[in-house]
Amino acid sequence: MKGLMISAPSSGTGKTTVMLGLLRALSEDGVAVQPFKSGPDYIDPAFHHIACGRPSFNLDDWAMGPALWQAISAQARGADLCVAEGSMGLFDSVATRGQQGFGSSAETAQAMGWPVVLVIDVGGQAQSAAATALGFKTYNPDLPFAGVIFNRVASPRHERLARLGMERAGLPVLGVLPRRGDLTLPERHLGLIQAVEHPDLDAAIAGYANFLREHVDMAALRAAADGQPLPTDPPALPRPPAQRIAIARDAAFSFTYPHLLEGWQAGGAEILPFSPLADEAPHPDADIVWLPGGYPELHAGKLAAAATFRDGLRRHAETRPVHGECGGYMALGEALIDKSGARHRMAGLLGLVTSYEKRKFHLGYRRAVLRSNMPGFAPGTALRGHEFHYSSILEQPDPPMAEVRDADGNLVPETGSHRGHVSGTFFHLITQEEDA
Repeated sequence: MKGLMISAPSSGTGKTTVMLGLLRALSEDGVAVQPFKSGPDYIDPAFHHIACGRPSFNLDDWAMGPALWQAISAQARGADLCVAEGSMGLFDSVATRGQQGFGSSAETAQAMGWPVVLVIDVGGQAQSAAATALGFKTYNPDLPFAGVIFNRVASPRHERLARLGMERAGLPVLGVLPRRGDLTLPERHLGLIQAVEHPDLDAAIAGYANFLREHVDMAALRAAADGQPLPTDPPALPRPPAQRIAIARDAAFSFTYPHLLEGWQAGGAEILPFSPLADEAPHPDADIVWLPGGYPELHAGKLAAAATFRDGLRRHAETRPVHGECGGYMALGEALIDKSGARHRMAGLLGLVTSYEKRKFHLGYRRAVLRSNMPGFAPGTALRGHEFHYSSILEQPDPPMAEVRDADGNLVPETGSHRGHVSGTFFHLITQEEDA
């Protein structure tokens, strides 16, 4: 399956804008394009889906073993072309090897055979950009390299000078994007705002597509695509933890990895969405309730007032499992303190008290060995996931859910906790660890 990896020397260079415009432009040209995201990101795939109409999936060689990798790459069946968006800089990764690798976008591109399109912000430089691009091309000579797209070009003279540098380095220039202030997507503390919150996302993406058509050689870009064959008999995606799964889905709870939902549905599960922000209770016939991560700290007052949601959750927890991840875990606790210091009552199914006022950055891969049951997994199971939040734990009186370590094997204090049928973790589940 031929594809391309859209990457950059660092974050903030404009690769997401390029990615979304490219997905939409290709789709409008009749190309069935399959999007992917390299690394542990649950916000960008929703933007990809809206841009091209196909669900986007994460590929992550630190967290994922060969079986899950094959199952996810097989989602490209029926597509004409794959386009993947990298995370951070092209070679950025962790220091300790995971299930297959270190988690860099370069590893994803090399494993899939997708040539790299390097998006370079040339603001404040000209010929010097070629030295950066040449360094990225030669850092790993085995990595396929398609060429570069200049971003934030100030003038025709600026373009001419930057092109001279690339000609000297022998690197193809696939596009030149003039500087435009309206091409920046709004962000908040965990990155981009969610796709469902963008005031007019479809029109914005259509604008990106038109912009790319004007300034990128689309034919050369497509001609540069390459790749490895898809697996002929791929394994199945992760199985569902129950038959009927009530899942919170609104602006406060939306962070779930797409391969999990796809696997649950492919495994015959019935997904029953409900909105805590709309004060909806989980479906009374659900076997489990799953509260994904999201932004409960931005909606704490509304969640505290959602009596129907809270009462329905408590009734379910009397006899059946409830699990929360990150923001969902916070919502299951006793209280959440917002950025102004106001204390808001949460569901009270766990003793957890968290504070967004006392902010601390928690970021990184997690390996967790369960100490108790978690929906779909028995004690002793090793899980791989990722943690990304700013909230701090003030109280956690319940028994720990798991022994949790970072990518380098260091213990972390965010162990999760459980009480009765209720459990929660600060890490977002990616997969069960595969046998070596």
